[in-house]
Amino acid sequence: MENNNFLDLSLVPKELKLILLIINTENNENLRLNKNNIFKDIDWDYFLHLVIHHRVFPIIYTKLKTIQGKVIPPYVMKTLSYEYKSNTIKMLQFSGEMVQISELFTKNKIRLLFLKGPVIAADIYGDISLRTSKDLDILIPSTDIQKAEEILYISGYVREEEPDYNDWKWRNHHVTFNHPQKNIQIEIHWRLHPRPKKVPSFNELWERKRESNLTRHPVFFLGKEDLFLYLIAHGSKHGWFRLRWLVDIDLLVKKFFSLEKSNIQIKKYQQQHLGGQANLFIGQSLILASQLLNTPINKEMQAYTEKKHSKRVAKMSVYYIKEMAHNNIPITKEKLAKKHMDFFLTIKSNLSKSYSINSYRFASKSNLEKLLFIIRLFYPRKADKMALNLPRPFHFLYFPLRPFFWVWRKTRKSNKE
Repeated sequence: MENNNFLDLSLVPKELKLILLIINTENNENLRLNKNNIFKDIDWDYFLHLVIHHRVFPIIYTKLKTIQGKVIPPYVMKTLSYEYKSNTIKMLQFSGEMVQISELFTKNKIRLLFLKGPVIAADIYGDISLRTSKDLDILIPSTDIQKAEEILYISGYVREEEPDYNDWKWRNHHVTFNHPQKNIQIEIHWRLHPRPKKVPSFNELWERKRESNLTRHPVFFLGKEDLFLYLIAHGSKHGWFRLRWLVDIDLLVKKFFSLEKSNIQIKKYQQQHLGGQANLFIGQSLILASQLLNTPINKEMQAYTEKKHSKRVAKMSVYYIKEMAHNNIPITKEKLAKKHMDFFLTIKSNLSKSYSINSYRFASKSNLEKLLFIIRLFYPRKADKMALNLPRPFHFLYFPLRPFFWVWRKTRKSNKE
């Protein structure tokens, strides 16, 4: 590929670079032979934070546990081992629930496709313990939503509180249910992506479905091209701020899309999924995967990565990946005191971060989505009402006041950190 390494990784912390190195190392013997060099001067607390944030601890643990010696602190391995075992138990629990839900829906004549969860882990990784999942995502025909809700209610699930009306109207394409006793969350989707993104019909996806070999009861999930296009759109939407999504793409490309004929199938279905945005999302995901994870890109796929817009959005993603990892990092008293001393500098940094993140989100949207995005920026939200509860006759003031509420929340957040 021309200009093979154009992403600027100079500001990426060495702990994140180490994570990428571990993921990219196929032969664990290389890690053992070079352990004294690659694990030198690592902030292990920050390393753990990044590994857990990026949801790649199953892969990192399975690679690091083969390394002997004292280069990795015992508490690091103990934490990774705990997270790995907890995830394995969770994925087994999801597998059992997946079968029960599939049986219930099938019995009630509701067709369903699992979008993620254990079936995807088994399909892509070959082992459900190597991928994490926080819930079960299920796609059903829009005409069966009410029936599905009734089945879940009977099964002990409780629907999450109805979202704010404005958010529902603009963004919603799924509804979330929680089971208080089982501690399991299920998302029922009736579209792969929120409007106005172009998506294939359920019948089209059903015709291309695959049956998982993970369970005895038939469990269906997306065809490989549909899964690839769904995952790249999902990752692009979130700026790839979890490396796990890129690892999915890396393994999918290596497993399914190394042959020319597979790429032809992608072209066949991409217009159904994303319309004009398909080229952007495919190019961006392949650039990031190839330069961060050394994903092999053949000539057919190289055409996607050479587009200027894909390169520009891929560059913006690196900042997104780096900055989003800073959220929820425990702050010591010393760091807190320093933040208060640098209050105005922190505000400036926080606003700059928000600008960069929103710039990425804007650049990755279609023209129609950009228009809706701009309108929505000035459309009042529930948080604005919580900040200032105006009488109903004065609700129109929320529109001109919204920019001030936004800045106020950002500065308030900086003050709390």
